[in-house]
Amino acid sequence: MAGKGKGKGKGGRGAKGKSTSRSARAGLQFPVGRVARYMRKQNLAPRLAAGAPVYLAAVLEYLCAEILELAGNAARDNKRSRIIPRHL
Repeated sequence: MAGKGKGKGKGGRGAKGKSTSRSARAGLQFPVGRVARYMRKQNLAPRLAAGAPVYLAAVLEYLCAEILELAGNAARDNKRSRIIPRHL
């Protein structure tokens, strides 16, 4: 039967579907758009490269992941299942 399946439909190459966020496109959890807005608001430079907020969001995400992993290990060492400020 025609019309069934996983195709994108009539527009070829996925015409006008849902827009994907820059965070999803970069595979990040941190909000790239918000980081870009904060960087523009700081007036760091008259122009801002498209990759700069993506890079900064990736660095921030990495640092948070490292801190949370160490805090989780500290909580597990104390036989706790939740992270409290003392574990940070």
